[in-house]
Amino acid sequence: MTRALSHGDPLEGLPSRSKIAELILGGHPPRDTYVGWQSYRSRRGLLIPAPAISPQQWRMTPESRRADYDLFRHLTNANLPLQDTPMHDKVGRLIRRRLRGNMMKQDDPTRAGVMVSGWGNYGKTASVCSTAAVFEDHWLQMHSYLKPGTLPGTRDIHAPVVYVSTPVTASPKSLCSSILGFFRAERRKSATSPELVRQVADSLHDHGVKAMILDDVSRLRMHRADDQDVLDLIRAFMSLDVTLILTAVNIPGIGLLRESKWNRRTGQWEMPPLESTRIHGLEITQTEHRFELIELDRFRYTTPKQIQAFVNHLDGIERHLRLLNAKRGMLTEGTMPEYLMRRTGGVVGLLGRLIEDGAQEAMDSGREVLDEDLLDEIVLRREEMTDAPDEPSSPPPAPAARRTSGAKRRPRNTVFDDQGPRAAEDRTG
Repeated sequence: MTRALSHGDPLEGLPSRSKIAELILGGHPPRDTYVGWQSYRSRRGLLIPAPAISPQQWRMTPESRRADYDLFRHLTNANLPLQDTPMHDKVGRLIRRRLRGNMMKQDDPTRAGVMVSGWGNYGKTASVCSTAAVFEDHWLQMHSYLKPGTLPGTRDIHAPVVYVSTPVTASPKSLCSSILGFFRAERRKSATSPELVRQVADSLHDHGVKAMILDDVSRLRMHRADDQDVLDLIRAFMSLDVTLILTAVNIPGIGLLRESKWNRRTGQWEMPPLESTRIHGLEITQTEHRFELIELDRFRYTTPKQIQAFVNHLDGIERHLRLLNAKRGMLTEGTMPEYLMRRTGGVVGLLGRLIEDGAQEAMDSGREVLDEDLLDEIVLRREEMTDAPDEPSSPPPAPAARRTSGAKRRPRNTVFDDQGPRAAEDRTG
């Protein structure tokens, strides 16, 4: 028989094996449904890390309890917390400002929206969803968890935030179906586009929707007629007292806005003048006017402020990890910050993946610590390690027109060419 732990058991707060299994195998409903979104909103950030114990305490723990603790450590190390990085804060401030301003409007028929752009693994969806979930928490508390103006006896669910993933093959009908699918609303297969749009408008109003997240709008391609109709529909939704938040990879490069250029000095996307300006006097398109574009950046490692922000982020990760031989400064001291920046290019998603995989390897190998030698064994795909460009790549210059085969190249005039010192001596001799 294994002896019971003493009163000072360092694992006293460790969940039971069945609870750990439930946390791992329970799964989560899709976030693009009301049930899934509420599950995300209510459960985000609730995972309590495994207790931190010393190697001696671990060896003194009964074997069965030790296995439970190791399993919970794996769960802890695989769920790094979302931290308040400078990039996350920048996105959060803009969304909160836009939501607050739109809520206060009385007579404006159109609500301005937000576009969040960035490259892969930059944390766009995580930042937007986290900010929207906090907004919903505050909105529900402010209205005692009841829809403002609701009638007694009604049963409509109150959904201040709607999360929708843009359909792979987008069309006005498929987008409307995705929005209605969030509420699991019934819809007739024979319904026309105007009927679906009206049903969506009624649903957004009846459920008290204040913000709608449209994720992965980079699936839209403006050369397709259906996708152009979807963009028109998105703009129409802005007149429904709903703040639209769109996320996508490289929004300036996919045609939702005019082709733009990244200004390194101002740190903003700049739109060149339209050709139609010469004729119609229009300075900006309707989409540009209604949305504010923000670029989600990666960590930089140039100025002292940028370096400190990256080190602070590593410190937050280090405090969350559970490795028996981990020491304070494991990720923040020596050459480790420079190493992690070099491996991941400062991309939040790649950094998290590298550390999570490294923690698994550290536990499986028994080393129980992260260092450069161990992390060298973790392979990131080459394209993931490539630094994202600071601006969209410009198309190659058009090739020069070929000369016709019959045209002869005119010889260059060599009268004023310098022939060198030997030629000069020949002339003077």
